[in-house]
Amino acid sequence: MLKLILQRSMALIPLLLAVALGSFFLVRLAPGDFLAEMSLNPQVSPETLARLREQYALDQPWYAQFGKWLTGAVRGDFGYSFACHCPASSLIYERLRNTLALALAGLALTLLVALPLGLLAAKPHNKAGASLLDRLLQFLSALSLSTPSFLLALLGIVFAARTGWFPIGGVHSLDYEGLSAAGRTTDFLHHLILPATVLALRFIPGFFRQLRASLIEALSQDYILTARAKGLSDRAVLLRHAFRNSINPLISMLGNSLGSLLSGAFIVEVIMSWPGLGSLTVSSLLSRDLYVLVACLVFSALLLALGNLLADILLALTDPRIRHPRQF
Repeated sequence: MLKLILQRSMALIPLLLAVALGSFFLVRLAPGDFLAEMSLNPQVSPETLARLREQYALDQPWYAQFGKWLTGAVRGDFGYSFACHCPASSLIYERLRNTLALALAGLALTLLVALPLGLLAAKPHNKAGASLLDRLLQFLSALSLSTPSFLLALLGIVFAARTGWFPIGGVHSLDYEGLSAAGRTTDFLHHLILPATVLALRFIPGFFRQLRASLIEALSQDYILTARAKGLSDRAVLLRHAFRNSINPLISMLGNSLGSLLSGAFIVEVIMSWPGLGSLTVSSLLSRDLYVLVACLVFSALLLALGNLLADILLALTDPRIRHPRQF
């Protein structure tokens, strides 16, 4: 188990280097930069622009800039944000927390809703075909899957504006600093629940369908007949036998869905004004804030890689064939 974690962790290093190098190269292919736009401002002198170019190595080839950036990134210094006039690391760490909170909340809601619905939809297949509830859930899942993420986000904004139940945009209220610790937590969750729900609505159908199909297949196996012959109840058969043997495909899907979950979080962030990595990536791209943009892309790749690593670890914990491959 430890060997698996070490192998996958060491594989992250060349992956992140490749992402950083490719991002830096592609961004530098675009004509102009942030200082080129500053040159249009008559209040900024050519001497100031020249000094800034030399200070941030923008007068050097892209590979020299990448080498300087990589040297600082190893120490935790991801460059300087020209647009925000602050170190890029301070922006990245603040937005990273918000993106992680949104993605984890969306994933938690997805699992909390999809798992019970999958069990409810598959349960009637113990004795008969699909029930009315099963057909209804399949219709709703197809409807949710066919609705784009940006449209769900817009509908969420309309719902919040019409009802006034949820705030629109931001992670906390104006009086956040004056609240107690419990009040701050409640305020943050109040801002988080709507974008997390919008994000979860896009991923609940996939997990629901995967679990339902796996359970229906498992319920038709011979070991289920043996369990029933021993006098086990339908509940015990469904949870202790069918569900346990259906969880591996769901964990594999979890790892493969993390990339989509992250990209969906980016869309929700931009549309619903949630200050995370997604909105920071878009703003840095539009303002040509080079170092912030590259750092955002690298951290996005890191989150995706860590998610896949987590899925591999969960698979190894639930499947002894992965933990001890030589015994099978």
